[in-house]
Amino acid sequence: MMNMLTKKRGQKGFTLIELMIVIAIIGILAAIAIPQFTAYRTRGYETAARADAKNAYTAAQAYFSDNPSGTVTLDILQSYGFKTTTNVVTSIVNGAQATLQITASHTSGGRQFTVDSTGAITP
Repeated sequence: MMNMLTKKRGQKGFTLIELMIVIAIIGILAAIAIPQFTAYRTRGYETAARADAKNAYTAAQAYFSDNPSGTVTLDILQSYGFKTTTNVVTSIVNGAQATLQITASHTSGGRQFTVDSTGAITP
């Protein structure tokens, strides 16, 4: 009876300790990787919002070259080639040329970007 519980010659396999060590290492790697992945996604969202703010400003400048005393709206920007990125909310705070202010932010997080009448972008 005792012979059945002992290890046979040539038997291969992992011990419980070896398996637990492997699982612990995988857990540590996951604990490091998940926050980094979240940070990368947030940076991607912020880049999309910043690009939309700059593209909206460029479309506004194209409009003002045709209508210097006009007031820009999102509909006008779209007619001048501006296309919003999915999940980026772009709004015009003040649409006059001298006081233009456009904001853009991603719905999944990140910073809000503002472009003023000089084209300066602030996070």
